[in-house]
Amino acid sequence: MRIHFIAIGGSAMHNLAIALHEKGDHVTGSDDEIFNPSKSRLESRGLLPEKYGWFPEKITAEIDAVILGMHAKADNPELLKAKDLGITIYSYPEFLYEQSKNKTRVVIGGSHGKTTITSMILHVMHYHNKEVDYMVGAQLEGFDVMVKLTHENDFIVLEGDEYLSSPLDRRPKFHLYKPNIALLSGIAWDHINVFPTYENYVSQFETFLTQITDGGAIIYNEEDPEVKKVVEASESLIKKYPYQTPEYTIEAGETLLKTPEGPMPIEVFGKHNLNNLEGARWICQLMGVDAEDFYEAIATFKGASKRLEKIAETPTSIAYKDFAHSPSKVKATTEALKQQFPDRKLIACLELHTYSSLNPEFLNEYRGTLDAADSAVVFYSPHAVMIKKLEEIKGEQIDKAFDREDLVVFTNPADFKTYLFTQDFDNTSLLLMSSGNYGGLDFEDVKKYMK
Repeated sequence: MRIHFIAIGGSAMHNLAIALHEKGDHVTGSDDEIFNPSKSRLESRGLLPEKYGWFPEKITAEIDAVILGMHAKADNPELLKAKDLGITIYSYPEFLYEQSKNKTRVVIGGSHGKTTITSMILHVMHYHNKEVDYMVGAQLEGFDVMVKLTHENDFIVLEGDEYLSSPLDRRPKFHLYKPNIALLSGIAWDHINVFPTYENYVSQFETFLTQITDGGAIIYNEEDPEVKKVVEASESLIKKYPYQTPEYTIEAGETLLKTPEGPMPIEVFGKHNLNNLEGARWICQLMGVDAEDFYEAIATFKGASKRLEKIAETPTSIAYKDFAHSPSKVKATTEALKQQFPDRKLIACLELHTYSSLNPEFLNEYRGTLDAADSAVVFYSPHAVMIKKLEEIKGEQIDKAFDREDLVVFTNPADFKTYLFTQDFDNTSLLLMSSGNYGGLDFEDVKKYMK
C-alpha cells in the first residue's frame, strides 16, 4: 500500500509509520515540526520529510490511504486535498483496527497502568520468543519500536487510550479496537478538557465494554470500586475475570513477590505495579503462557520508560522519574517509593503540566496525593497555562488544593533547579513526576549532582 501520514512526527504516528515501512508498505509523511527521538528514528529509515510544512501536492490519486494525527487541524491543506480526491482517511486507531481485523485483539484499558501492563505482557512474550503484533505507549528495553504489524502473527496487543482519535473523529481511541480480550485497570477522572464531568468520563469505559466481541473476555481490577461497578453492571455477552494485588513483601529495598515456588525478587515495586503485574499475568495466561513461565519472565522486567525509571543511585540515595501526572498516579507513585525505602527521606516533586492538572476546577483532585512524602514540591509554568488558554492559577490555589502547609511551590525553572541542587541527598529518595521537564531540567544533571 501507499500510505501518507499527516503529522508523521508524533510519538505514536512515527512508530506506526516505521512499522508499516518495515512491513513493506510505501510510506510518506508531513509535519510542521519534528523533534527527537521521532526525528532521528524517521531519518534513519529514510522517512523524514525533506521540508517541514504542509504540501497539498504530496497528496495524489496514487495514495491508497491517509492517516491523520491528532496534531493536525481540521483545515489542514493536505487533509482537504485528500478529501477532494476521495482518498480513504483513517485515524490512528481506525487504521490499527483495519490491520488487525483477522487477529486476536488484546486491548489494555484504564486511567492508569495501561503502558506498564502492556509492557509487561510484551516483555513476557519476548522472553519466551512468542511473536505478537503490538502498539505500546513507551519505549521498551529489547524493542526497537513501539508499534509492530505483520501479516502472520495471530495476536496483537494494544494499549487502549481513552483520548480522542483524531481532529475528525472525536471518539476515544479504545472504542475503535473491538477487543477479543480486554483489561480494565482503573478509573480515575482525567482529560477534563475533553470529558468535563466525572460521569461523562466513566461512561467512556462503559462504552468500551460494549465493544468487546461476543464471547470475549474482560480481565478487571476488582480493587478499584468504579471498575468493579462498571464491569459487573455490564450486560455484554462476555466472560469476566477479576484480579487483585498479589501478596508481596519488602526487605531492604527489594520487593519479593509471593509465588507457588516461594518468594521471588522482582525489579519493579509499589502496590500499583504489583496490581499491574497480576493483570498482566491473567492476560498472558489467556495468550497461552502458564504461571510458571510468566514468573520466570517477569522477574527480569525493569519497567517501561518514564514509569518509575531509576535515573541515579548512590549507596545512600536514589532518584526516580515518573510520567505520573493524574492525581491517582501521583498518589500511588509517591506512596510506592516511600514504602520501598521507608527509612529514607522522600522528596517528591510534581510538575503540573497537562490540561487537567492546570485547570483550577480540577486542582482539588490532588488533595492528599503528596502526603506520603517528607518534602513535597509542586512546579508549574504560568507560560504553559497561558499557552493552553486556561484560567490563571495562583500559588495559594495550589496550597489550598494539596492541603499541605509545608508545600513548596515554584513557577520559575531556575528557582526550582536551585532548590533541587542545594538539597542534601544523603539517606534520601528523590521522585520527579511529570509529563514535561520542569521548564528545561536536564535529568543528566540530577545524576551528576547525586554522585
